[in-house]
Amino acid sequence: MPFLDHLEELRWRILKSLLGVAIAFVFTFWLCTASGLDVIGIATKPIQQYMVEGKHLVYTNPIEPFTLLLQAAGVLAVVLAFPVVGYQVWAFLSPALSKSERKVLIPVLIAATLLFLAGIAMSVFVFVPVTMGLMQKLPHASIDAMLTVSEYFGFLFAVSLAFGAMFELPILILTLTAMGLVTPKFLTKYRRHAIVATLIVCEIVTPGDFIISTLMLWIPVYGLYELSIIVSRFVYRARLKREREAEISGGLAG
Repeated sequence: MPFLDHLEELRWRILKSLLGVAIAFVFTFWLCTASGLDVIGIATKPIQQYMVEGKHLVYTNPIEPFTLLLQAAGVLAVVLAFPVVGYQVWAFLSPALSKSERKVLIPVLIAATLLFLAGIAMSVFVFVPVTMGLMQKLPHASIDAMLTVSEYFGFLFAVSLAFGAMFELPILILTLTAMGLVTPKFLTKYRRHAIVATLIVCEIVTPGDFIISTLMLWIPVYGLYELSIIVSRFVYRARLKREREAEISGGLAG
């Protein structure tokens, strides 16, 4: 297919993906506004035990609740429309892939989704409650907390995105291994460098100065790095096998 035809197909795949997200957004917006589902209440459950009894989050901007519902509907729409987006990615890439690569692509997309959702789940149900608990233990008897909707959900969305992105580390490593840019030996040799690098990145993406918060993200991320080394060995061996088969086929053809 000529290059311009590839661009045209890519354009249509993107438009279909956006259409899927738009349709999902209509449904999730209805779910957040007209269905009676208290999305804000569900999202604040992780911190309710640390709030003064009878107190709720406050807002200072009249349209802030509506903006928040739009954001929540958008996030839910992206999650709901992922099968459509994933299929469009698959349909665009599959003609250029071999039969074995096609078999691998779908599990990789599913694994990437599950890892991203696992990161979000850990941030919402573990990181945020623990961080709030640590804040409650600090000596601040002379001041009162007034947590606003925008501040809490801005914190929640930022942390969830950071955790979800960091949990994609195995997918990144496996992709680099499949492309021949890294090897299991390379990953093992520079393990100590990976410890420092992941710790620095986790310190950057986690808000606040609590070392415990950083470690809460770093421990699972580095665990995923070690798991990636094990899995990358299988990817590396499969790549070497394909290269040997290609050399043998080329030699026979010659």
